[in-house]
Amino acid sequence: MAYSSIAIIALLVHLIINFDVFKNKKNVSKFLNNSYRLFLYSIMANYIMDALWGILYDAKLIKLVYIDTFLYFAAMTIAVFFWTRYVIEFLNEKNIFIKILSFFGWSYLVLDGISLIVNFFIPIKYYFDSDCVYHACVTRYTALCFQIFMFFITAIYVFVYAYKTKGKEKLRRRTIGGFGLVMTLFVLAQYFYPLLPLYSIGYLLGTSLIHTFVLEAEKEDYRKQLEDLISKEKMQKEEIGSTRKLAYTDSLTGVKNKRAFTEAQEEIQNALNCGLITEFGIIVCDLNGLKEINDTQGHDFGDKYIKSASQIICNSFKHSPVYRIGGDEFVIFLRGQDYQARETLVNTFDKIMYENLLKNEVVISSGLDIYHADKQDTFQIVFERADKKMYARKKILKDIKGSV
Repeated sequence: MAYSSIAIIALLVHLIINFDVFKNKKNVSKFLNNSYRLFLYSIMANYIMDALWGILYDAKLIKLVYIDTFLYFAAMTIAVFFWTRYVIEFLNEKNIFIKILSFFGWSYLVLDGISLIVNFFIPIKYYFDSDCVYHACVTRYTALCFQIFMFFITAIYVFVYAYKTKGKEKLRRRTIGGFGLVMTLFVLAQYFYPLLPLYSIGYLLGTSLIHTFVLEAEKEDYRKQLEDLISKEKMQKEEIGSTRKLAYTDSLTGVKNKRAFTEAQEEIQNALNCGLITEFGIIVCDLNGLKEINDTQGHDFGDKYIKSASQIICNSFKHSPVYRIGGDEFVIFLRGQDYQARETLVNTFDKIMYENLLKNEVVISSGLDIYHADKQDTFQIVFERADKKMYARKKILKDIKGSV
């Protein structure tokens, strides 16, 4: 029972540490390819047969233990074959060693498979006597010698191959070589102690090494690469956002520019067509006396005048987008609370303009109009009505200034 206990523990640990490899249908990495997954499956079968073998052997169930031994050796043969396939794919080289390793792998698979079949008729690999005592035969020891040879030469070659690389790849290749050395030692020990579960222990230690120093290291690399990609993507989004903001922002005043206004006009009209917007207002503003200021005091002073006007507009309509669509023309799109309080806001704005007019400060003419669904209004129609009201207001302000 102690024999089976070790195999059962090895099976459970094997399933736990390689759960992610079994779970993923695609290759988990360039180092742990599909051949490695098949190798792990064959090891799992080996553990299962090993665990059953101890139970059946202690129970002296000769027929069942004979069949289990056959399956155990078959799983062992397949595991060694897939190990050679994995090393070949891992190295990804075309040279004489790869050809020899491939030849030995296929030869071992075929010859050991034949010996297992022949063993049903002639005991050349193993047999059980009348007392259910296990006896190994010549092909069993030949197979072990063959395995020792293959595990050892692949380990040495991979260690030599590791000197061509640097950093983490060198560690990964050394780990693969370390697996070969571990299996060499435990298969050699199994040769002298055939009734001990040394094969299972060797596989458990070897695959644990690969999982720790190859798979986990690659996961860490992948995590770092993912973080770098996320960071780069975030930076790109920020750069795109900054570029877009610059493209849609008036450089002098910081409010939205004519390009932004044109896009907003299209979006609002589409929303109106779909019935998504039922109420909004437009205020068209125009600066009084900007041409005179530019002509008499220079464009630098004119720019200051425009920025001051923009600041007044933004402060007066804090919850609405403001657009500069011309040299001295601004548009405000009223929605939400600014739309609901439009009368108060406009009256306050007009009062400020009247005071500025008396103090000879920045004067802005404005005209407000709102959307009427029952009149089949469009954005452009509302804008044109507001524009007309702005010009009417401009005339009133000029008349006031002339009478002061």
